[in-house]
Amino acid sequence: MAGAALMAAEWGGKVAGASRIFRPSGSGPFPVALILHGCGGKTPFLETYAQVAVEAGWAAVVVDSFAPRGISPLRAKLTVCTGTTLQGLKRSADIFAMLAWLEDQPWADAERVFLAGWSHGGWSIMDGYAVGANAARATGIIDADPLKLRTRVKGALLVYPYAAYPSLTSSLGWTGALDDAVSPKVFSVIGGKDQVVGWKYPQLALDRLRRDGVTVDTLFYPDATHAFDDDRANDPRARYRPDLFARTQDYFAQALVVTSAG
Repeated sequence: MAGAALMAAEWGGKVAGASRIFRPSGSGPFPVALILHGCGGKTPFLETYAQVAVEAGWAAVVVDSFAPRGISPLRAKLTVCTGTTLQGLKRSADIFAMLAWLEDQPWADAERVFLAGWSHGGWSIMDGYAVGANAARATGIIDADPLKLRTRVKGALLVYPYAAYPSLTSSLGWTGALDDAVSPKVFSVIGGKDQVVGWKYPQLALDRLRRDGVTVDTLFYPDATHAFDDDRANDPRARYRPDLFARTQDYFAQALVVTSAG
């Protein structure tokens, strides 16, 4: 591998090197779920979702977007969570890099990928699609290939995703000036009492996708706050709901089954 492709492979290696990989028993290759954390960083509850993927026959990578960039938990809270650095569009570089990195992993089926993002991670997934043909210029990954994003990713889970300004989905959709653009099946979880991203902006973004012909399924929890599934959430306004955490795990498992079937 040389030239532009090497850049993505090297960055993918940096991201993956700080991440944790979960795999079913056997040599594979396995379809892969890439799990993107929120603005607070890689937290333990996401590994539970990774285990759900393994039980469904998928490998999972909990992608650490901060350690390779030297972003500490405190810095993340002060800068990423306030939107002053590493906004969703720039962070979507990790997705393109990981798609390239998976090509060199013998245990991975790089043609069958599922993206799952929480909060800021959901924003990153959405902007990766919305930017379309401008992915390389916008992300700084010079060989970022939007067609790989369209053809290899079969499904996406967006859990309380940030979708207000400057998120791109509500204004641009996911067509991105690509001919014959294909979007994955979208599964989403929204909380009616979300104190961080609200429910209206995520709903507007999902409605835009539906109007554009994307298949979107939504699980709405009227009483859920942001980070309802994180028992270590650092926001005192968050209310941990183990019942909804379990329900969302089941929803994720069902999404993987549906994606595998079709």
